[in-house]
Amino acid sequence: MSASPRRVTNNPGRTPKAFRPVAVTALAAALLTGTAAPAVATADGGAVPTAAAGQNRPELQKAVQAIVDAGFLGVQARVHDERGEWAGSAGRRKLGTKAEPPANGHFRIGSSTKPFVATLVLQLVADGKIKLDAPVADYLPEFELDRRITSRMLLQHTSGLYNYTGEFRPDGSVEPGIPATGKEWADARFKTYQPEELVRFGLSKELRFTPGEKWSYSNTGYTLAQLLIEKVSGHSMAEEMKRRILGPLKLRGTVLPGASPELPRPHPHGYFRYQDDAGQWKVIDVTRQNPSMTAAAGDMISTTQDLATFYSALNGGKLLPARLLAEMRKTHPKSAGPFGGYGLGTYVQDLGPGCGTVLHHNGSTAGGYVSVLYGTPDGKTTLTASITYGDTAPDLAEAFPQARDDLLKQVFCDGPAGRAKPAR
Repeated sequence: MSASPRRVTNNPGRTPKAFRPVAVTALAAALLTGTAAPAVATADGGAVPTAAAGQNRPELQKAVQAIVDAGFLGVQARVHDERGEWAGSAGRRKLGTKAEPPANGHFRIGSSTKPFVATLVLQLVADGKIKLDAPVADYLPEFELDRRITSRMLLQHTSGLYNYTGEFRPDGSVEPGIPATGKEWADARFKTYQPEELVRFGLSKELRFTPGEKWSYSNTGYTLAQLLIEKVSGHSMAEEMKRRILGPLKLRGTVLPGASPELPRPHPHGYFRYQDDAGQWKVIDVTRQNPSMTAAAGDMISTTQDLATFYSALNGGKLLPARLLAEMRKTHPKSAGPFGGYGLGTYVQDLGPGCGTVLHHNGSTAGGYVSVLYGTPDGKTTLTASITYGDTAPDLAEAFPQARDDLLKQVFCDGPAGRAKPAR
């Protein structure tokens, strides 16, 4: 989920800017809403070595440390490639402590939830329970949706539905939605929302454009996808996700929390900076927060290991038939931009010569956590991570973009800056 309002634009950089996918030469990007990741504490299950996987990959550890040096509180990262697995962490688990983040701690994954939801919808398509290009109104008549809106459009952000967390007006000003930023969100962070409530709020606004004609990131579409899943399956999304994805892949660290504010241990703490009514900056611990505002648009909790297992299985063809995996990677032309194009719950980006194509969907919560999810089309290489904010503002103009790009080069590119690997 991205808590910031979204423009109707061809720029697909709708994932959290903290770790947007970037071409090798692109170094400028601003981070979206705050996130914060601390370190591993013995109270959370004992100290975890900085390089948990046992590999000596100093270039990766240096790149992770550089993200902390850019002003973030903590990072945990994991790489799977032909050399095996590497996991590491840097920074601190919690303000006021010296312990590092857990190398495989739980964190809120925000919009990295969307590939899970899109996969679940496409599995139901494979079973003949949903038609990808049929009107969603046929399945959810109670919402009186425009009959031009299809399941494909929900997953691809081309429905034209108003994003219930807010939108940009044509003049560039912000039209607020459900409280999702600043003091408003901080004060309401334990409020419980029902998915139907969120959808009806989005539907109370006019369509932003004719369905299918443009691209604009909409959390409303994914919350509708949750209701679609539940309607055709007869089960809650949590039950269906466990039966079809989490159980078969043994993703024991992945949780659909509903309205529970708890985060399983071990975990890093997340912090949120905002200005109060007097204009003074405040910092609060938002590790505990009610994620129901995001619903299927971004409420899941996971670990770097579980995210890597999921994305490797998905891209390796273990969760979807080949024809539907191809549909997932078929990008909409209006989504094309410097960060690739958007398919069904996933971005597709060519990183350029010596790097190749990556699939990705990063995520952020309104406050506290940013998740990182990258993989190659064959499922053999993955990069997963969590980045968290502390009590100071990071350097988003120079230090962070350089550190971020260096980590991507190390994992996905050949040559001196990256690791040599066969062309894909």
